[in-house]
Amino acid sequence: MKLSRCATCAASAFLAVTLVSGAAPERTVSTSRQFIVYGADVSLRGAISRRAEETKANLLSLLRRPDSWKTPIVINLQFPRANLPEVPPAALHFSQTGFGLKLQLDLIIAPNFNSAATEREWLRAILLEMIYRDRGDIAAGTAYVDPPDWLLDGVLAHAADRDSKPLAEALEPLVGIDKIMPLSEFLRPRKLAGLDSPARILYRAYSAAFVKWLVDEPEGQSRLGLYIDNLSRNSAEPLAGLKAHFAALNDPAVEQIWKTRVMRFCNSQSYRLLTFEETQQRLDEILAIKVAARGNESSAVKLEDLSRRRLSPEESTALEEMSRRLLFLGLSSNPVLRPIITEYQQVAALLAAGKRSRTGERLARLRVLRANLAIRMSKIDDYLNWFEATQARTKSGAFENYLNAVEQQSDAAPRRHDAISVYLDALAEQFQN
Repeated sequence: MKLSRCATCAASAFLAVTLVSGAAPERTVSTSRQFIVYGADVSLRGAISRRAEETKANLLSLLRRPDSWKTPIVINLQFPRANLPEVPPAALHFSQTGFGLKLQLDLIIAPNFNSAATEREWLRAILLEMIYRDRGDIAAGTAYVDPPDWLLDGVLAHAADRDSKPLAEALEPLVGIDKIMPLSEFLRPRKLAGLDSPARILYRAYSAAFVKWLVDEPEGQSRLGLYIDNLSRNSAEPLAGLKAHFAALNDPAVEQIWKTRVMRFCNSQSYRLLTFEETQQRLDEILAIKVAARGNESSAVKLEDLSRRRLSPEESTALEEMSRRLLFLGLSSNPVLRPIITEYQQVAALLAAGKRSRTGERLARLRVLRANLAIRMSKIDDYLNWFEATQARTKSGAFENYLNAVEQQSDAAPRRHDAISVYLDALAEQFQN
């Protein structure tokens, strides 16, 4: 992005109209006086300024820094206009004026106002002010450094009022099958606008785990603050600047450390019990025994087959590992399936010890019991879905990400500007309201 004179010209024109009309624009100044909110009504301006202050407070708390801002941030609230359908819902203007830097955030207050995306833009503006706080010698037209996406998502994930359980839940299946994204691939620049909703949630989860890793390092909070301060000076090699502040990223075993940190982030939410479907999936993964064979190859073996014959040393070792994994799964499993998991664990321990008596009958009974439970739980889910769709009085929010993605795609479609199209767009907006 480049420093532009557009925001300065717009502000000058707005000031000239104000002086001619003699009326001062309505505004609300936040408690720290850094955020100046224009437009809309006083209650909405107050809510926006409070939320912006909370976003800054969360960042300062994460970095353990005092509030030492120098450049104010102007937030201009506008309502959608039918003759300007392509105006983005949030636009951040960063420019150099004769009096120093200027930060202005234009927000469109629409019925589908996305508070999460707006909070991300607030944080972007706050970080830009920190990055260029002591860089008053920037010439107009100079390209400025945008805060990395992992930093924005990671800081927001660690806000005091943010629940990180959904992010840990998104990573848990990948941790279970050892398919964690390599750190080098995660830190590679990418266009987040092209990601679908599940991929976007995964990126937020990885960002939360990465920021958690950085701040948990020795003096990690102060080092992260220094990285932000020097981000404009390390614009050519942002990854090299990150490694200069965090020695752990230069470790030859950094990828293994990264996997451990992701697992630790998921384990921090281990108090959450798995759902019935999640427990079924984990149980199927554990029961799929793979025994090492010659040539470092592994072959799949069924538990029922092992209950009918004498085991090899490799098969006994695989059953001992299965018994251990089943024991840990029982701690976080769905209560309905916990007795079944316990019995599978006992059968695996008996087979590993060479005791096959009546284990085949127990496995057959467990298979039938799991099938009956799956049918019963499916009927319960169908009833709950019917009740939510027809009887619930409030929205669950389960499809909010999908609906937002559909709206963004529809907003990105080209609009016609002829008189009839503008009239129909305005009419549709009135019916939506």
